[in-house]
Amino acid sequence: QVQLVESGGGLVQAGGSLRLSCSASGRPFASVIMGWFRQTPGKEREFVASISWRGTTYVDSVKGRFIVSRPNGENTVSLQMNDLKPEDTAVYYCASHTRYIDEFMRGRPDYWGQGTQVTVSA
Repeated sequence: QVQLVESGGGLVQAGGSLRLSCSASGRPFASVIMGWFRQTPGKEREFVASISWRGTTYVDSVKGRFIVSRPNGENTVSLQMNDLKPEDTAVYYCASHTRYIDEFMRGRPDYWGQGTQVTVSA
């Protein structure tokens, strides 16, 4: 089984920065796309950012502030979050798909991480 393990969440003041990291462990794993979703209580999980051979994609609300990358190869993904705002407060989930980019972008990755809390205070 494949596990995605996230780290780097926490509490930060508005305008600050955080970096989330995610790595895959378990059986041999090769993703075609990795990225991040987020969720707040009472709302559906929302796409945030992704990286694949097609490039990077961001939800409009984070463009210019967040940067997604694969710092250590295809089985890792990071999210550098700058100029954080209270509305960025959420549980952030790492996700991946081993075959279909479009399925990932429709919110149907084949693997999810356990989630990490990001809280931005005003």
